[in-house]
Amino acid sequence: MTGGIRVTVAFPAPPVCPVASLSERANTVISDVSTSVAAASDATCVTEFLVDAEAVPEDYEDPVFEYADRHLHRVVHDADADCPCVCLGEYDTPIDRFFARSGDLEVVFHARDFEQLQAIVAEFRERFHEVDIQRMVRAPTGGTSRDTVFVNRGKLTARQYEVLQTAYDMGYFEQPRGANAGEVADELGITASTLTEHLTAAQRKLLGDVLEEDG
Repeated sequence: MTGGIRVTVAFPAPPVCPVASLSERANTVISDVSTSVAAASDATCVTEFLVDAEAVPEDYEDPVFEYADRHLHRVVHDADADCPCVCLGEYDTPIDRFFARSGDLEVVFHARDFEQLQAIVAEFRERFHEVDIQRMVRAPTGGTSRDTVFVNRGKLTARQYEVLQTAYDMGYFEQPRGANAGEVADELGITASTLTEHLTAAQRKLLGDVLEEDG
């Protein structure tokens, strides 16, 4: 039993997403979202979301329900709408978390296993111009209570990866060290201070995944 994988994916300015579009028009953040995904080709995808009442443009559709300071709106996607919600519905996968800001969209969902995750991500990349896999966390297995975190090496630049790999191969991170900063820098043809800058930037990015920090 794999335990499943929790995935966070960002879509910069997706072309077909009414919630993301409204977040840009209203210059607001929309995070209280619930949606029903369409599994069948002839079904529809319905999304409801709360937004600050004062932020909604006057020409926007009337809300389904009005709270004191926020309004509940509902949108219906066509079965063939090219949006993340409908795409996930084709894999019988609902959205767990939905976050829209300034026209950009972030969704969190759960894949049954790595094979399903690969299929979904491949479909995302086929349909959308930009797809940013921000975080993947495997459910704990084997009796441990700790999550297994997928470290996203794609956050590193090519140069940062080269510097990190070279330092590792030369034993820079071992105790005692197999090579000092000057020796690693010489191997790369850079100064020791530049080496330190690259290593610090690379380690900070990777540790952000391990410690589950944003940014």
